[in-house]
Amino acid sequence: MSEDSSSFSGHDLLNKAKIIREKIIKSQESAHQKTVTATVGGGMVTAVANGLNRLVSIKLEPEVINPDDPEMLSDLIVAAVNEALSQIQDQMLKDAASITAGLDLTGLF
Repeated sequence: MSEDSSSFSGHDLLNKAKIIREKIIKSQESAHQKTVTATVGGGMVTAVANGLNRLVSIKLEPEVINPDDPEMLSDLIVAAVNEALSQIQDQMLKDAASITAGLDLTGLF
């Protein structure tokens, strides 16, 4: 077999798979510790989500609670939660991309 750097041996493939697996496990274990915060309505509603795509907390400033306009509050809550979840998904995608960063996968596919 040639020493072509673009080809993988079975041993190389297993080593790279092991490294990727270890990084994935570490990332999954730390996902609950990663959080993002989204604030909408000029700071009136703040939502915090974690790497497990779970809402961790929501904070409402007292002045946003208007019994005459519950729809506005509902809209702000939805916007804050959606923004927080979008941010954490983006972060987790970046983290997933970094799992294979630095690994030469040339010739694998």
